[in-house]
Amino acid sequence: MVFEELVKRLSPKLKRITYKLNGHFSFFNDEDLYQEALIHLWQDFFAGKLNDKTDSYILQGCYFHLKNYIRKARDKANLVSLNAMIDEEGSNLEEILCLENPESCLVDLENKILIGQIQNNGLTQREKEIFCLSLEGLTIREIGKRLGISHVRVVKLQKRIQGKCKKYIDFV
Repeated sequence: MVFEELVKRLSPKLKRITYKLNGHFSFFNDEDLYQEALIHLWQDFFAGKLNDKTDSYILQGCYFHLKNYIRKARDKANLVSLNAMIDEEGSNLEEILCLENPESCLVDLENKILIGQIQNNGLTQREKEIFCLSLEGLTIREIGKRLGISHVRVVKLQKRIQGKCKKYIDFV
């Protein structure tokens, strides 16, 4: 079996699958998902995993791969950052730090100074690490993996960071 023949045979159904999956997620277009499915097919084909498989089996494998790919991408799209840390009152850390006007250079500079002050005054070493990794845009699980702690611990520490930031902002 030649890879090009396989793609030609499966493309219409694969495009329908990507179209159907894309209806649920706005951060991909059909072509992105189709290209990801082709990459998955390419890897499986050259690894010899598709030699004796039916088209239905191959398409089902692509479907499950795309669902997993979307799930992972959605997790990364919902990054834990300053915008995502919501407290009981429904406010986020961005509002607490007064970041409503990012177009203003003066406000941006003040925010950078404020973030630096928060990092250097009142946070433990672990909280500083989590704060910095959150600013980099890592997910909760990525932060936990990088620091060697559970994602539940990361969430608890982020809530403590938020509380300390709120108290600090109230005194400034």
